[in-house]
Amino acid sequence: MDRTLKMTIAYDGAGFHGWQRQADVRTVQEDLEETAKRIIRHPLNIVGASRTDAGVHARGQVAHLRTSTPIPAGNIRRAIGSRLPKDISVVRVEDVPMAFHATRDPLSKLYRYRIACDERRPVQWQAARHSWHVWWRLDVARMQAAADFLVGVHDFAGFASAGSPRGSTVRSVLRVQVQTSFNEIIIDVEGVGFLYNQVRNMVGTLVEIGRGHWPPERVDEILASRDRSLAGPTAPPQGLCLQWIKYPPYRSPTDES
Repeated sequence: MDRTLKMTIAYDGAGFHGWQRQADVRTVQEDLEETAKRIIRHPLNIVGASRTDAGVHARGQVAHLRTSTPIPAGNIRRAIGSRLPKDISVVRVEDVPMAFHATRDPLSKLYRYRIACDERRPVQWQAARHSWHVWWRLDVARMQAAADFLVGVHDFAGFASAGSPRGSTVRSVLRVQVQTSFNEIIIDVEGVGFLYNQVRNMVGTLVEIGRGHWPPERVDEILASRDRSLAGPTAPPQGLCLQWIKYPPYRSPTDES
């Protein structure tokens, strides 16, 4: 009997050329599919909710696959997880309704960006692979004031890198929170969906404002102009992590009626 499996996946993105399968480079999707095929023993396609870029990490990436295997979901998780490379982990596998779609169904996603602000490199805190090291002092209050302009439904063309495949550049950002944690600045961005490099371009802009190069109102100008050249640089990928993806409640196929 056909079924849909929902997978929650974590990975260190440093060794991957992003999520999506591509020729001649290592990707998360390819590693998962090739490993899963050895367990499930039929051709399959694992569909990811977010196409994370090269070097971007994930704690809560979500994907789904259709299969006819009778193997219980927990056994599939253990079998796949034990055979994957050490920089990727299957956190959870569960049966979901057949119509579940990882890409189309999310209510929101949370991306977290970590900035290491210190005269010393973040190697001693073992954070070099997972943060952007900046030498400058950043004004968190100014950054939060600028971040507040990003919340809401806007045309984010000014924060979209060239090559974005989306027809519309209008997106809904639910919250942007800038806070300090020891010698790091943490930027949490929750939204319904994002354009190509949108979060990293937003972070690069907030950093320029935190350095004092621009006033917080610069964000409002970028949104109104839709001009990418007015925004800051694209923040490097290693500081970005997909934390979680929220879906509507659904009734598990294994629940009793």
